[in-house]
Amino acid sequence: MPAARPKKESKSGSPLSDDANLQDSSAENSKVKRKRQSQSCDACRARKVRCARENPEDQKQSCKHCIALGIPCTYDYQPKKRGPPNLYLRRLQEAAAAAVVSHQEKPDTTPSTEVPSPGLSQRKLTSPPLTSVSPSIQSQTPTFLEPSLTPGGSQPVITPSRYPIAADSYHPHYSPVNQLPSYPGSRDSNSTTASFNQKTEESSPQNFSPEPYGSFSAYNWSYKHHQPLPILPPTAIPPLSYYHRPHRLEDIAPRDTVSLIIALFFDFVYPLTPCIHKPSFMADLHSRREERDPLFFALVMSTVASTLVQVPRSYLPMERSVVRKLAQTCYEASRHITIASYDPPTSMHVVVRYFDCIYHFCEGHDATQHAAFGEAAHIAVTLRMHEEASYEGLDPIECEVRRRTFWLLFGADKSMSILLGRPICLRDEDCTVHFPKELDDEYITSSAYLPQPHGKTALVSGLNYISRIFALLGEILVRIRVDKRSPPQGQFATARLEEVEALHQRILGALMATPEPLRLKQSSAQDLPSDYGGAGFRQATFAEVKDFFDNPKASRANALNPFLVMQSNLYVTQQLVRFVIEQYRDELILALQGTIDEQKVAEDREAVASDLLNILHSIPIQSIATNGPSLVHKVRFVASTLLDAVRKAETAPASAARAHAFLWDFLSILSEIERNYLLDDDRDGQSSGDGMAMV
Repeated sequence: MPAARPKKESKSGSPLSDDANLQDSSAENSKVKRKRQSQSCDACRARKVRCARENPEDQKQSCKHCIALGIPCTYDYQPKKRGPPNLYLRRLQEAAAAAVVSHQEKPDTTPSTEVPSPGLSQRKLTSPPLTSVSPSIQSQTPTFLEPSLTPGGSQPVITPSRYPIAADSYHPHYSPVNQLPSYPGSRDSNSTTASFNQKTEESSPQNFSPEPYGSFSAYNWSYKHHQPLPILPPTAIPPLSYYHRPHRLEDIAPRDTVSLIIALFFDFVYPLTPCIHKPSFMADLHSRREERDPLFFALVMSTVASTLVQVPRSYLPMERSVVRKLAQTCYEASRHITIASYDPPTSMHVVVRYFDCIYHFCEGHDATQHAAFGEAAHIAVTLRMHEEASYEGLDPIECEVRRRTFWLLFGADKSMSILLGRPICLRDEDCTVHFPKELDDEYITSSAYLPQPHGKTALVSGLNYISRIFALLGEILVRIRVDKRSPPQGQFATARLEEVEALHQRILGALMATPEPLRLKQSSAQDLPSDYGGAGFRQATFAEVKDFFDNPKASRANALNPFLVMQSNLYVTQQLVRFVIEQYRDELILALQGTIDEQKVAEDREAVASDLLNILHSIPIQSIATNGPSLVHKVRFVASTLLDAVRKAETAPASAARAHAFLWDFLSILSEIERNYLLDDDRDGQSSGDGMAMV
């Protein structure tokens, strides 16, 4: 090699001396070596990208990446030497972490460290002194070292993830460590921390962290840190356990007001949603169980909230804005408590979530309503409320509450499916649970079922009949969904048509065996008033609706008759399911035969419109109004589809057009009922009584 070097220099043709040539050659070799060992800046190393500098030798010059990101370009990283892990440094880290956890009173005192064992190598024995964490130790510190051990003037290095993202690099919106405000572990913040700790302990009922939420920056925490996260006071984000504690009804509203609302629930809402056992519920309320059981307090709050949005405002001696605010407060109180008590789940959770679903439906919170229903349905499935075997060993009250609640969820699931086009969550073939026993609450005790008096119809019978109707709706909806994905052909289409025809016969006879209180008074088109559908009829009906909602002294006899209220729900729902089945039957016939008898289709549509019209006319308007917006949505679904069919049909008979027009006029009355349930004064416009546009 020395002999070859002069030959290479002689070829260059340089007039310099040999010593000068040797110096230039040495500088060139050194330059090549520096290029080979150039170090990436800290930010590029963390991001695992190539450091782009115009002059690789000049570390004072910022790389292009750091210039583009607007961050400091530093070279603090020191490569670690090869060899076994530095146990001495690990002991330093563990000792320092223990010192932070123990909250040392003397900030300048650093924890003593064990003397290294004789087995350590000589390189480890020549480590820096133990009295302080020197920069030399910091330079050899792994990147997962706690931030409290890093010197205040150095830039923290975040360990890159296995899958790096932009957040792994330095964040320009964070100020450098030496410019950060005081934080736990920094020596100049102990006095402030101590004083804040004293104030917090005096003002807070719990052992909250002494640090305010705003000073908890990204540099104050690492995954390896053994300190627990701070528990924040209620003024910020309280823990769930803060709400799951006994409460008093008086914390929300006067007890007399709550008792009045509960009474309204059992008078007007309970017949349609009998998912509470009245005797035991009232006994628990009288004994102030809510002050011992937070979950029972949540049940009372959800019951109050759902009642306030379902009863006419004339029943409550409060302004509409006050009613709405109270309903929202009760719902939020129930929500805060129940989300902290899901384990173990109980039937009370399902009832609470079902009431929340009703509250959001009446308030127009569609997405929140569906979320509440999803929680209720999945908790019910978790409790296996859909399986009859899960009821073995339960007391009679718990059994009946579960059965009633499940079938209410089952019906709500089918209603949302047909009215909103949603998939079915609770399928009939997955359910083996029996219908509730047709007994009134006073004949169900915690130890036995008592016989229902002869001739007295139980209120829960209405729930059983409506559940049978919804079960038929579930069967047709499942077939429609399956056939839409894979349309039947040939003999399979014929078999499907036979199934649909059988469902049609079953829905027509679903209410033929109802007990006398639930049986609809027979009426026909001849029984209708001569001015039915005219301006006089509409004006009279609108006046009755207005009196029902606005006049506290108006007669409540029809609204307080639970069987009349249930009749509206039963027969309107029956016509809805009948209409859906007939629609799909006609689609199957058209697919099989290629043509369909338009005259027969028009007659079927006219029959549905006439029957629905007779039902609405046969039931007092107060009983219809007590059903609220849910009944309006069912009538609107049928009426709007029928009206479209009449408009499209060129040969529609005059009688069908007249029946549909009357039904449309009646729907304007139902829309007036729906409007009166709104608790928002901004949406409460005055109606002229001449009919309202569809919304």
